[in-house]
Amino acid sequence: MGFLHAGHASLAGEARRRADLVVMSRFVNPLQFGPAEDFDQYPRDLERDRTVAVEAGVDVLWSPTAVELYPTPPAVTVEPGPVGTILEGAVRPGHFAGVLTVVLKLLNVVAPDVAVFGRKDAQQAFLVRRMVRELDVPVEVVVAPSVREGDGLAMSSRNVYLDPAMRAGAAALPRALAAGVASFRSGERRAGNVVAATYKVLGAEPALTVEYINVVDPDTFQPNHAATARSYLVVAARVGSKRLIDNVILGDGIENDPVR
Repeated sequence: MGFLHAGHASLAGEARRRADLVVMSRFVNPLQFGPAEDFDQYPRDLERDRTVAVEAGVDVLWSPTAVELYPTPPAVTVEPGPVGTILEGAVRPGHFAGVLTVVLKLLNVVAPDVAVFGRKDAQQAFLVRRMVRELDVPVEVVVAPSVREGDGLAMSSRNVYLDPAMRAGAAALPRALAAGVASFRSGERRAGNVVAATYKVLGAEPALTVEYINVVDPDTFQPNHAATARSYLVVAARVGSKRLIDNVILGDGIENDPVR
């Protein structure tokens, strides 16, 4: 959506490995923000984003306005289905309808052969893949690993909201995911026990309020009773008024995510 960082640059690098021409879209989408969310405060800096895009080897940085994409209030949107109502969808009603609608519009305008998304927003990536499959959109969707800060926190444009105390609390998220992975690697296959190992770390951090922790099936994104190497361990928490989400594939481990 903008305020680009090294995580976005890594997506451009992945696109460059797969295509001759790289187009990056930059658009803060009003459709995916709820009435009490941070649309007006979301960080925006076009010149900064241009610099990041050029250094990442992007050929075209497309930054449409809301009027260009939505000349009239949209009467037709993309319904995400049941997966759009759980986890992030339960916390942010209507969010994924807004995401899928704008992604479909962007894909229709650009008509890429390959579209690269980040795994930090795993539920979003799952729904985009399902949308292009079920609506026969001729594009290959690639999901690239999250890129992490030196303290393990997944890169996000919203990290600029965090003051030093909030940032220290937020660092519990990658530690908690690592604890869940360690539980799995020790032989634990019951999803509830992997979740418990994760919560033991998150629940001990007084700055955080846990919203959800789940092990989900990669093929359905439904909460799973059995943890497998392909399962996602997903977490969401608040530090102060700011929401943080993160995830890891249990068989991959958080240590395989690139670090800036």
